[in-house]
Parts: sequence; C-alpha cells; structure tokens
Amino acid sequence: MHKIFHIDVNSAYLSWEAAYMMQRGAAVDLRDIPSIVGGDIEKRHGIVLAKSIPAKKYDIQTGESVASAKIKCPNLVSVPPNYERYIIASNALVDIVKEYSPLVQRYSIDEMFMDYISSDGDPLATAHMIRERVKEELGFTVNIGVGDNKLLAKMASDFQKPDRVHTLYRNEIKEKLWPLPVRDLFMVGSRTEKKLISRGIETIGDLANLSRDYIEGWLKKPGLTIWEFANGIESSNVRVDSLPIKSVGNSTTISFDVCSGKEALMVVLALCEMVALRLRAISMKSSVIHVGYKNSEFRHYGMERKLYSPTNATESIYNMARKIFRKIWTGEPIRHISVRAGRLTDDKAVQLSLFDDYKKDYDNLDEAIDSIRLKYGLKSIHRSIFLNSGISPVIGGVIEEEEYPMMSSLLT
Repeated sequence: MHKIFHIDVNSAYLSWEAAYMMQRGAAVDLRDIPSIVGGDIEKRHGIVLAKSIPAKKYDIQTGESVASAKIKCPNLVSVPPNYERYIIASNALVDIVKEYSPLVQRYSIDEMFMDYISSDGDPLATAHMIRERVKEELGFTVNIGVGDNKLLAKMASDFQKPDRVHTLYRNEIKEKLWPLPVRDLFMVGSRTEKKLISRGIETIGDLANLSRDYIEGWLKKPGLTIWEFANGIESSNVRVDSLPIKSVGNSTTISFDVCSGKEALMVVLALCEMVALRLRAISMKSSVIHVGYKNSEFRHYGMERKLYSPTNATESIYNMARKIFRKIWTGEPIRHISVRAGRLTDDKAVQLSLFDDYKKDYDNLDEAIDSIRLKYGLKSIHRSIFLNSGISPVIGGVIEEEEYPMMSSLLT
C-alpha cells in the first residue's frame, strides 16, 4: 500500500483555543457557540483570524473586521490569538502523525502531508486511527484526505467537515471530483473562475474534459496546471526537508504619497522588523540587503549592498537599509517600498568583521521581542517612534493584522 494522507485541523486557531480552555475547566466550548479568534471585540479592533461553525451561520468571514462581525452577531465571543500555543499544538499533531510514517511534510501550521507505505496496513483504517487519537489525546479534530497523490489527498480532506476521513483515488475522480464547482479546485481563484465560467466551464469535470491543447493555448502554463489537477495529475513528492530559501523579502504599497524622509524610513524600519523576524524564525542570516521604492508614477528604483558579515539582527538590517534608502531616494513622493535580505546562510557559525556594527545586545533584544510577539501578536510590542504615527510598527505577514508566518504554502 502506498497512499498520501493530507491532515487538516478543523478551524485550527479556534479549535486550539477551545481545546486549551476546555482542558482548564471552561464551562462553554467555543466550537459550540458563535465565536472567533481575532482582535479586541470591545474596542472593535482587528480582524477575524478564525471562526466557529455556528459563527458561519451569521456569514462571518475570515479576514473581515471584528467590528463588522459584531454587527452581524451581537452575542459573538472573541478571544485573542496566542501563536505560541498554536505552535505547541501543531508540533503535538506532527508527533502523532510521525508515529505512522517518518515521511511528513508540514504544509502550513495546521496542515501536513504524510506518505503512507505499508505492506499489510489498511490506509483507511490508519487514517481513522490518527483522527481518533488526535481527538482523544489532543482535544481537537482533523479532517484526513487519502489519495494517490498530494493533490487528490488535499482535495479529499476538503470534503464534508469536521472530524471526517475521505478518500479520493484515481478511480473515484469522475464520481467525487468532477461534479464539484470549478472554484473548488486547488489553484482556481476568483479571476480564473470567472474566465472559465465565461466559456461555459462550470464544473471540475467540464475543465477536465477540455482538450489539453485548447486549455494550454488559452491560459498558457497556469491553464495546463489546473487542467492536470482537474484530471488528478500531480507527481510531487512528500518533502521531509523544506525547499531551499534564497531570500526573504517584504514590501508594502502605501495608501498615500510619502513625501517625508522620516515617514519613509519608518516604513523601511517596519519592513525590516518582519524581514529580520522571518530570518530568525528559519535560523538564517543574510549578507546582502536590497532596498527599492516606486514613486507616485510607479517608476522603480533600487540598490543592494553587501554586509561585512551575515546577520539577522533587526538593528543591523535596518542600519544598512537606511543607508541604501538615503542613497537612492531623490526626494520624490513614494507609493511602494521593499526590503529584501539575500545570500542566506545558516546562523550556526558566523565570521564577524571588525567593520560591522554587531552587538550581542542586538541578539538578546531580538530574542526577547520575538518571544513576546509570538505569544501576544506582532503589534504587542513596538518602538515608540510609531506611536500616533499612523504607520504600522511591523509590516508583512500572511494576514496583515498580526499573523505569524510559519510554514511554506507550496504544494511542491
């Protein structure tokens, strides 16, 4: 037997909060009432990061403002995010899954693939065993999709939720996959859906039964990719090791023209905060910093400089980024700024230079700040220069509000 499992935590952030509270004697399970994980519901600040199934009945959407969600459901219960807690829960799930196979790929903080190979085991029985163990030992539920490749396993795990196991084998594609609306296919976004529907392609089966040459000629390589997915064609391996990371970057388009050097450097600093945090999260250091900007007419200017020695210290990265920005900026209004750290090496051993500005205090400070932000959110601690500035003290992340970027979201 050789099958791929896709394990997906049901309403991850909210489930983890609910499990944590129930294990400590809470009288009400957040999963049974309209509830969210998000910003301060009294101040109506922030966005919805996760929602309970009862909250879905009020059409509350992930990513909408807490204020909007509260209008839809006045009795809505909200709890703040705790990323440290989520990492612990995610790691505990991985530990259980690895008891059944060493070939596990973390796809995101709440999803993973497992390559299941057994001469005598029943993959469906094993999937149910994992599902039950997670519920009994960790207190939350998962959906598990079982398929012949990663694509089919992932599609299967999205079938009926929560706390289910589904299969999607090649011989089940016509029956289970093709009747679904084309928007349900992995990699089909809203724009692609509109293009497909404009030509009468409404189901995954409609897409699958198009001519390969037709879809490739119309939508080029992306079109060929979704056509292959519609036909269950996907061959990437379950990766135990992460893909090599060549650089870590961050950018933002500003809603107003930045004309002041002070404001522009505050944006650069906020970008550097996230770049440095990401470097430390993956235990890497950078020896090349690139800074670029686009003016109000969206013309691009940029420059990179080599550091004397690799670093992931926020202060060192910002000091170089500030020098580069001052070198390239001509004083014109700015609409977009980017910072990228390249030429990465691991942080285990670094040859210091007599000419760099490294201080051990930088590492100690960053370590303390990271631990606070990981536990209480990115905006829980920031520099006083950002007070009343209207500029976010940390710019970047999967969700703009206060997401902590953890895992790759690439299927391959």
